[in-house]
Amino acid sequence: MLKWLVFILVVAYVAGFAAFASHLPHPPRALGPVDGIVALTGGGMRLDVAVALFEKGVGERLLISGVNTQASKGDLKKLVHGKKRFDCCTDLGYAAENTFGNAKEAAAWTRFHHYKRVVLVTSRYHMPRSLLEFHDVMPDVAVIAYPVDPDSGRGFPSRMRNLKALHSEYWKYLAVNFMTAAGLEPDLDRQRPVPATAS
Repeated sequence: MLKWLVFILVVAYVAGFAAFASHLPHPPRALGPVDGIVALTGGGMRLDVAVALFEKGVGERLLISGVNTQASKGDLKKLVHGKKRFDCCTDLGYAAENTFGNAKEAAAWTRFHHYKRVVLVTSRYHMPRSLLEFHDVMPDVAVIAYPVDPDSGRGFPSRMRNLKALHSEYWKYLAVNFMTAAGLEPDLDRQRPVPATAS
């Protein structure tokens, strides 16, 4: 009986992982009107994509959440090739230490600016969990996913790194589902804010 239970759990886990991996979101073809953009620091060209969208006129303001405390606005502007809109209308968030911190930082930002519709830019494998945590703390705000593929290179080592990252996100996604349903804070990946170029 125990062997069958273990077998069923393993099959369910593998099937769930396969479904998770095959249903990762893609960037929308059209965004429509939005109030702002929230970009989470990390790999995969997240900031480059977010700033490019913003410089094209998407949103009124851009929030970059999870910035290293030693990084200045000028540093980031050079890094992501920001222009005039970056100078006037980009806010840097230094408080977030993990994804839930990103969500809380973004929630405070949207409340301050009275925003109701924002674009979220992060890595594609990170997006499902991010959406869960963002919806948990700002349920009255429409969050539009704009996922970015990680720039991890090619070959077997890169594929293995991607698989490892995807598997890590899957179990965190499951944990966040359980914790939010139980009314707990999904404080899973706490760390000090990292440079905008690192995950």
